[in-house]
Amino acid sequence: MTHFVKAWILAISLILTPTALSAQVVLPAAPVIDPPAAEAPTVVEEPASGLDPALYTPMKPTPGIGMPVDGGVNFQEQFSPTGQTARWINSTILIPMMFGVSLVVLFLLFWVVVRFRRGANAEPSKTTHNTFIEIIWTVIPVLILVVIAVPSISLLARQFEPAPEDALTVKVTGYQWYWGYSYPDNGDFEVISNMLSKEEAEARGEPYQLAADNRMVIPVGKPVKLLITAADVIHSFAIPSAWFKLDAVPGRINEKVLQIDREGVYYGQCSELCGARHSFMPITVEVLSEEKFNDWVRANGGTPKGQAAVNEVSAEGSGAVEETSTVVAPQLVPASSSTEAAAPAASAPVTQ
Repeated sequence: MTHFVKAWILAISLILTPTALSAQVVLPAAPVIDPPAAEAPTVVEEPASGLDPALYTPMKPTPGIGMPVDGGVNFQEQFSPTGQTARWINSTILIPMMFGVSLVVLFLLFWVVVRFRRGANAEPSKTTHNTFIEIIWTVIPVLILVVIAVPSISLLARQFEPAPEDALTVKVTGYQWYWGYSYPDNGDFEVISNMLSKEEAEARGEPYQLAADNRMVIPVGKPVKLLITAADVIHSFAIPSAWFKLDAVPGRINEKVLQIDREGVYYGQCSELCGARHSFMPITVEVLSEEKFNDWVRANGGTPKGQAAVNEVSAEGSGAVEETSTVVAPQLVPASSSTEAAAPAASAPVTQ
């Protein structure tokens, strides 16, 4: 009985709670007093990147280059050596072969329907197998697979060749949900890249959901060693127009070489489902000449790779000179003292 009474009391209190809340008096909002008018400061427009415009200004993308196009049915135009080879394999070998095999199969289907229909064969054949036909339908597919395999395996091996020793190193880190690009060869600074809003992308003349506030910048025509990892979950770094895609896995560093042979802006996106904002972490790669790339490095507070090596050599050389001068410096001795010290040595007898 006690539990029954408690249940009714709880139910009545829950029912009356909204009524009590609605009965509360709403106090009027405090009046807003406008501050005294002050003279507006002069606003100096800065470049979209926030860097020194004398050293770096973001390049405008070329429509249709490095980005998807309306009505496109083929791979994007390729600007890397591996991408050009892959597109050639697809356009020259795979598509004609698929078209030819489809036509042959369609012809055989119609021929079987017409030649072996009931009206043309009142008494069906009792043949159980045909050695010649069985050899043909075994050998021809093998030859087709060999024709496909030779260039495909060569392309696959080329995609994972190690970078040369003098290649620029860039560490790519996937975060939820943005990218970070570190340059260990140029002072180890990091660039954080987030997606631009629709208004900002339109103002910069870039495609929405592909444009980023800060880009990954690399030199044109030079192999770049990308070290790709993630800080939280699995992401995937992909640039379709450079035929590049590699997973970013937490606790692991995957390595692959990226080389783009034309200056411009190239877009990609995270290609691994990584959470709620997976579709809002685009990849923007800007490819510049080596001189402009070095200016971009300086604008970010870094040091060009060659200049850093020269600075190290000069620093080591100056340290060696200081050390040598300290050790080799002679000690000055008064002339009288040296004469007095030399006299006993001259009068000393020679011991056999």
